[in-house]
Amino acid sequence: MKRFLRAIKRFFFPSHDSPRWLRILPFAVLGVASVMLLTGGIYGWSYTNSPEFCGSTCHTMPPEYSAYQRSPHARVACVECHIGRDIVTTQITRKAGDLRHVLLTITQDFEYPIRAKAMRPARDSCERCHFPEKFSDDSLREIRNYGDDEANTSENIYLIMKTGGGSMREGLGRGIHWHIENEVRFLATDSLEQEIPYVRTIDSEGNIKEYYDVASGLTPDDIAGSTLETMDCITCHNRVTHTIPSPEDAVDLAIRKGLISDELPFIRERAVELLNDVNEGEQDAVESFDALNDFYRENYPEIYNARGEDIDLSIETLIEISSQISFP
Repeated sequence: MKRFLRAIKRFFFPSHDSPRWLRILPFAVLGVASVMLLTGGIYGWSYTNSPEFCGSTCHTMPPEYSAYQRSPHARVACVECHIGRDIVTTQITRKAGDLRHVLLTITQDFEYPIRAKAMRPARDSCERCHFPEKFSDDSLREIRNYGDDEANTSENIYLIMKTGGGSMREGLGRGIHWHIENEVRFLATDSLEQEIPYVRTIDSEGNIKEYYDVASGLTPDDIAGSTLETMDCITCHNRVTHTIPSPEDAVDLAIRKGLISDELPFIRERAVELLNDVNEGEQDAVESFDALNDFYRENYPEIYNARGEDIDLSIETLIEISSQISFP
């Protein structure tokens, strides 16, 4: 050990009569090591902030990652919402608090289903890209579903969404996004915030209105000692990036896209049944969806002979859907 320490000392502190290259060498080694350490640190920081790391390398959350890749935020990095945009030092401290997830992954002690319990405030995440005050116009939405009858009959529902929002100085501040200009607070009695017996609104002039669920038995005294949540974007849009569709919705969307032909008899009913079987772990996905061939060969031989390509495309589509929504 003493020899090793003496060798290190001679290397970094050569005598004055040593050759020049020997005196420069320690500084060169330290410089190269510093560059390598800095480069490795930057690469490691960038990689651990990537969606690939969050969704597959570290976290055990295939459903959330699968949904994220097909979401409107598929080009937004996970950390932009879960850690937030800020200076590096602040991001490092926030990220350090998530080291517990590494321990939970190693010990296999994480929860199912995985839930985010401490999202960044909407003003620090959503509103860095979206500008709520710009919302004002109503918008038309079409919801198209298909029936389980032989003809896969479509049903169209048209909704006018009174989005509202905007600023009061423009004569707006109304509709669904009325809360942008006015403060809304509420009391939730369950962890998922589905039971809300009390709501308080505060308008721009400071006027307060209170709403009670009379069946809850709550009194003003109960509210006085309670912590209220403030309504923001995530209160309503809490699954916008991690929405996993039901088999019914997934099949309806595939039919609308033309990936599953609605001219195949009972295709909607059969597709949903097969997806449900796979979701319940009753059958292997590939073997299960091959049953479509048997169904049409036995019950609709003319369709089977004439529309074999449509049946094959439907099977391929159902296998793809299954990989996106089925996580037994």
